[in-house]
Amino acid sequence: MAEKRDYYEVLGVGRDATLDEIKKAYRKKAIQYHPDKNPGNKEAEEKFKEAAEAYSVLSDPDKRAKYDRFGHAGVGSQPGPDFSGGFGDLNDILNNLFGGGFGGFSGGFGGFGGFGGSGTRERQRVYRGRDIRVRVKMTLEEIARGAEKEISIEKLVPCTECGGKGTRNAADIKTCPACNGTGQVKRVMNSFLGQTVSYSTCQQCGGEGKIISNPCHKCGGTGLERHRETVKVNIPAGVENGMQLTIRGEGHAAKNNGVPGDLLVLIEEVEHAELKRDGNNLMYTKIISVIDAILGTEVEVPCLDGRYKVKVEPGTQSGTVVRLKGRGLPTVNGGNTGDLYVKYIVWVPKKLSREDREMLERMRGSDSFRPNPSKEDRSFFDRLRNMF
Repeated sequence: MAEKRDYYEVLGVGRDATLDEIKKAYRKKAIQYHPDKNPGNKEAEEKFKEAAEAYSVLSDPDKRAKYDRFGHAGVGSQPGPDFSGGFGDLNDILNNLFGGGFGGFSGGFGGFGGFGGSGTRERQRVYRGRDIRVRVKMTLEEIARGAEKEISIEKLVPCTECGGKGTRNAADIKTCPACNGTGQVKRVMNSFLGQTVSYSTCQQCGGEGKIISNPCHKCGGTGLERHRETVKVNIPAGVENGMQLTIRGEGHAAKNNGVPGDLLVLIEEVEHAELKRDGNNLMYTKIISVIDAILGTEVEVPCLDGRYKVKVEPGTQSGTVVRLKGRGLPTVNGGNTGDLYVKYIVWVPKKLSREDREMLERMRGSDSFRPNPSKEDRSFFDRLRNMF
């Protein structure tokens, strides 16, 4: 199965997009890929469904918050709208989703405001800082209850001397004469095929559009300086190994006081000495003696919140598994807690004393020790045999 694409990437919006921007982006995708416009085009149909699924998550504040922190694992399986009965009329779908807020759709697919045309306007370039990725080790005990971790990171922050502007005097910031502040240089070439226009980054200002004549002595005109700080991160219960949490705005600062990057926290699960994890369930293997398996006993089993005594029924077979309900791990989404499964392995001694051997020889002929499995036992042995 192909890995799901990032929902923000699907809609073509930034992670700081407003609900209005998300609606407009989805509206554009719905118009572009609706099956009515692309009859028989399976790829367009899949893109339409993909956009609908992304919108169903990002338009819901609670789902979006979980997705921002835990990715697809945080929202589980999101099927999106049900198209089993057909896709319906495009105008009806869009009007039901957005009401009349974006105008009517009766004029076909042309002339939608905000998607093309000559209404574009030049905007000032906004920079985004780089993300910081760190690994955090978590024990199963911490995963079971959640934990607050203190993470020490070194990151770029706005320069304290110039306030992130790159110079203490605003008058020292001049418009680049080479590109007139656009950050790009236009080049026109004539050939027998006609005139060709190309654009390239301005070499004089590096694409900034501005030149600082007297840069800040502390940051060298970058507007950024390095700073080490400790960030407290609340990690919820139920996280898994390899899961990534996103802490918005805790990454590197951006030049020109742009949008800071994010702190990406990668969970690294520490292996437990006795318990094994399988999803939200826990597995434990308990070795018992032949005598305890025959007569029954009580054994101690480790759990994440202590140790518990569990009864071993008389006649327990090697490989028997018992379930301790609710003794596993919670889910990140707040669903049901997993279980703890205890598997009994009967240990058969290889060496015996003479007295023990004589005692067992006397019992060998007893009917109690002659194999005579019940229907339930035969079913268990059949399952065991099928494993090999």
